[in-house]
Amino acid sequence: MTRTLIEELDALHATYVAAVNEAIEADDQASAEVLALAYEDEAIQLMAEREGLTHLLPLRRRPADSRLRRIVRLLPSRAA
Repeated sequence: MTRTLIEELDALHATYVAAVNEAIEADDQASAEVLALAYEDEAIQLMAEREGLTHLLPLRRRPADSRLRRIVRLLPSRAA
């Protein structure tokens, strides 16, 4: 069964949310931030591939935060 782009993006997001949660639980804020950025890059790549727009990559993005990156940044660090 072929999955839709939305289903693939949802699955990708769920995978990264789990990985970010593990990093946060391990008190590894730096890894959580790297994972959140990696999610954005992988999601953009997936969308470009599915829409036949890979010739537009890499995108030049403004340094805007994704929802996942904002959440990571708002979480308090447990480091002492």
